[in-house]
Amino acid sequence: MVDKNERIAIIGGGPAGLSAGMYLEKAGFENYVIFERNGWVGGKCHSPNYKGRRYEMGAIMGVPSYYAVHDVEEFCGVTHEGGPKLNRNYKDLQGNVIDPFDASDPARVELVGEMRNQVKKFGELLATKYKGYDVNGHRGVAQGRYDGDAVTPQREHIEGENENLKDLALPFKEFCEKNGVPLVQQIWIGPFTSFGYGYFDEIPAAYVLKYLDFQTTMNFVKVNLWTWKEGTQSIWETLNAALKHPALLNSDITDVTRADGKVTITVNGRVEVFDKLIVTAPLQFFGQYADIRDDEKAHFDKIEFERYDTQAFLTKPEDAPEISYYIMENMVPERLGHLMVYYRRWADTIDQPYVTYTLRKHAGGEELGYEETKKQVLDDLAVMGNPAEKVIDEGKWYYFPHVLTDDYAAGWYDEVEAMQGKYDTYYAGEVMSFGDMDETAEYSRELVERFFAE
Repeated sequence: MVDKNERIAIIGGGPAGLSAGMYLEKAGFENYVIFERNGWVGGKCHSPNYKGRRYEMGAIMGVPSYYAVHDVEEFCGVTHEGGPKLNRNYKDLQGNVIDPFDASDPARVELVGEMRNQVKKFGELLATKYKGYDVNGHRGVAQGRYDGDAVTPQREHIEGENENLKDLALPFKEFCEKNGVPLVQQIWIGPFTSFGYGYFDEIPAAYVLKYLDFQTTMNFVKVNLWTWKEGTQSIWETLNAALKHPALLNSDITDVTRADGKVTITVNGRVEVFDKLIVTAPLQFFGQYADIRDDEKAHFDKIEFERYDTQAFLTKPEDAPEISYYIMENMVPERLGHLMVYYRRWADTIDQPYVTYTLRKHAGGEELGYEETKKQVLDDLAVMGNPAEKVIDEGKWYYFPHVLTDDYAAGWYDEVEAMQGKYDTYYAGEVMSFGDMDETAEYSRELVERFFAE
């Protein structure tokens, strides 16, 4: 029997931590505390204000298959109605507007036709050969199993054996080539690499497809997207306000000691004692403040992450981009550090910040410097015909924690999942599922269901 009076500490006030609090409340647990290091909630759902309107420095949008985010909306009365309608266009390296998917262009008709055939084939393969690929989390995948909740509003629990799922440890590029559908990368790359999740020659297919399952990708293709008028951060601000115990901001945790069935946390100089701990903050840094054990350290040291930067800039009126632009040719390792996307949020005014997105790390290569990359992006904007007049905000993110192919295939996830509850500690957050707000919230829901609900 689960003791609902147990005192539970949650480290992290991003989507994973706040969702954990919400789902604990729904399961009848009210004796919890959420600690957030920053002075705001939402993590990389960060929506600063400019002249009374909010712009996005992190997450931008959702899709109808974001069922955990919809749970949050229902819990606290947030709606995605009334958010700005998004659209996009494409430019080549010279700044010319192009349409890489235009089937009426004689130069592209054969390629686009074959791409469509491969996308259809890919959807069929995922539904059959790779049945179970899209459940939340990674339990069992390296052993050829699926064990999790389906991507449906009811999130029915499904599990079974499927040896083909071992292929998901392969880099996505290799996975696509193995299945004879290399061209699908040109569809998946837009919502993946351009938004900071790495390159297809390095990232295991499991991550790509947990985030961009087939129905989610088709929503991106059809621009069937959710946005929030007050920004993605407003979802989590409203949830935080609706919780019985909102996150304690500016919480500086300097020590976590786990012994004798208790978790003792030193925060802002005071000592508090808990029965259980849920860590949603980056596990890679857990040892900087906690009594990390050998098995935890051995696994957490294997976590990689992306260096992903955003800049909010203003333009002269005559230089304002009329829409968001993707530069597909810059979404490859050879163009590391170049501008991949710049985003226009509001259609009805040019007096707004526009936001750029770029990567500066590729697995096995040298990390580019922040300042040189920033300059490169500004140079790229000039080439695109939309030079920046002034940069007003910068985001230098610890982004998309993950493990690479060898560690994934060796069972990293099953080993960490087997440690859940050991040391009275539970692991959640981005690395346990995927680094978008819905996957992290969904994992928190399932964690509460697995270990706390009756």
